[in-house]
Amino acid sequence: MAQANLSVSARSVVRGIHYASVPPGQAKYVTCISGRVLDIVVDLRVGSPTFGTWDSVVLDDTDRRAVYLAEGLGHGFCAITDQAAVTYLCSEPYSPEREHAVNAFDTQLGINWGTAEVTISDRDAAAPSLLDARTAGLLPDFAECIPDRRLS
Repeated sequence: MAQANLSVSARSVVRGIHYASVPPGQAKYVTCISGRVLDIVVDLRVGSPTFGTWDSVVLDDTDRRAVYLAEGLGHGFCAITDQAAVTYLCSEPYSPEREHAVNAFDTQLGINWGTAEVTISDRDAAAPSLLDARTAGLLPDFAECIPDRRLS
């Protein structure tokens, strides 16, 4: 672990879809320590058999589940209680020049956030679509996300 983060959100606040440049990428271990969130993981690794697909899990302070995100995966969440606090244990420190986002409401992704009314930051609202991020060469390459390949 290189860094620990804490994010506090109000109901219907959507954060993400965030990811870091690879290499080195940034693996994350994410859990909700207060409240409840719908946590979203998106495969952003160009060349992956599951590229562009997403999955979700509810994280809360009752079941205390957690999600591990390997390098190259995108992450976002939506608070589904009045307040929610999410912690991230990260493999690499935050580096603004390596941080990117894909639009959480991109129709190509088709993520169901579970709520019609959302609040989103200006930065996340301005994030490119999956197609635009791919065309611009911003998305990680699947082969570069495989640990053994990074060592050679």
